[in-house]
Amino acid sequence: MAQKDPTISKTGKKTGSLAGHLLIATPVIQESCFARSVIYMCAHNEAGAMGMIINYPVDNINIKEIFDQLEIVRQAQARDLPVHFGGPVEANRGFIVHSAEYASDESLIRKDGIAVTASISVLKALAEGSGPAQGLLVLGYAGWASGQLELEIEGGSWIVVPATKQLVFDTANDTKWNVAISTLGIDMGHYSTDVGHA
Repeated sequence: MAQKDPTISKTGKKTGSLAGHLLIATPVIQESCFARSVIYMCAHNEAGAMGMIINYPVDNINIKEIFDQLEIVRQAQARDLPVHFGGPVEANRGFIVHSAEYASDESLIRKDGIAVTASISVLKALAEGSGPAQGLLVLGYAGWASGQLELEIEGGSWIVVPATKQLVFDTANDTKWNVAISTLGIDMGHYSTDVGHA
């Protein structure tokens, strides 16, 4: 087993979950929907992993259309959220990646001030002018089978960094990848797409 993977020990046993972290695509990933992606991980266990891309805005859909499709009545004080492409799996399924001061028993994760909720109750709250202070509506998600993500990390496709509210909510989409990479002090211009294993 790879010792570079932060979730795998020398004995091959999982030592921790990447839930609540960010996956940053390296230049190894090219010509796909994951190129230069930043993914917020909301689940990672023996069954597999799940996360949402948080730096790919969708220009042709807005939250008002989502409210209409779900027949949610939008009040005058309704709050808007940007809509993002979250990944290629279940593209019609929506998730709210939001600041964790908004409490919901239905949240998939709540860690370090960030939460992910897939309940329509969050959308109803936003339509009424309440809900979380910060958030993104993401459509679809990225999913990995058991052991698949570990192999991709071992192969150099992803770098793991801690997730922060500032990076998730307060950083412009077109700079999130660069900002996330810079937290590690890595110059991706010198990152080889042919990763060797020392």
